[in-house]
Amino acid sequence: MKYIMLTAALLPPALLAAEPVSDAELTNEQNAVEKRLADERETSANPFVLTPHKPNYLLFANVIDNPPQDLYTNVVDLQDVEVKFQLSMKMPLWVSTAKHGPAVVFAYSQVSNWQAYNKAESSPFRETNYEPEMFVAWQPDYNLVAGWSLQLADLGIVHQSNGRSEPLSRSWNRVKARFGFEQGRAGVLVIPWYRIPEEAKDDNNPDIDDYMGHGEIRAAYKWHDHTFSVMSRNMIESGFSKGGMEASWSFPVTSRIKGYVQVFSGYGNNLIEYNHYNNTVGVGVALTDWL
Repeated sequence: MKYIMLTAALLPPALLAAEPVSDAELTNEQNAVEKRLADERETSANPFVLTPHKPNYLLFANVIDNPPQDLYTNVVDLQDVEVKFQLSMKMPLWVSTAKHGPAVVFAYSQVSNWQAYNKAESSPFRETNYEPEMFVAWQPDYNLVAGWSLQLADLGIVHQSNGRSEPLSRSWNRVKARFGFEQGRAGVLVIPWYRIPEEAKDDNNPDIDDYMGHGEIRAAYKWHDHTFSVMSRNMIESGFSKGGMEASWSFPVTSRIKGYVQVFSGYGNNLIEYNHYNNTVGVGVALTDWL
């Protein structure tokens, strides 16, 4: 089977800043969501305070099924086990006094693939993706059907690049929206985007839309102190031929650190591999997760 996983997940960033709450402390599922939203609004009332955006994790061992050796001229022999980590923070620049927003937010995320155990090649960082973004966010708290509600809506501009020179340079700019839906302990994030066109002479990945598509769907579910997440990108749009899928599971280790397992299958695991098919399985720890 070409795609070995179902998908990777995210709950609205509005739910990320609060301290973790155990099931025993909750009177019901809806109270958990309301508490997290209230904590986020309280944090956002102080501009320039950093809070988590996407998960912050470190995979001590990330096993690569198909190392992209043909993409590199400066690394003779890529190892199929490496370290992968993500750092991601956001900061409100301006917050409306209205209950539901808006707020102007700056966020920065960085994902690195590090050949830490490849001593013969001097343990190079083979790929790092830098992703600053600026967006306007609202918390609509709009009830829909079957217990679902719209809790997040935002619109902004995001840049992503790997900071390399040719022929390894990869970058793109997008206008991106996000719509976050939730029901109790479950959350779904629908993320459509539009790539801002570049002149042909400056475009080092002109067919990136064919592989990354025009959006993704992320979902997460919290069960006790475990968080399960899935993501699907460009699967239906590409006819299940050029998409990417990811799944993750976090579980408690200490009061502040979680064990973390991540699996990916498909195209676009990072920018240098946007048109390279790969399967990966990683194990490590996470400081923050989607939920």
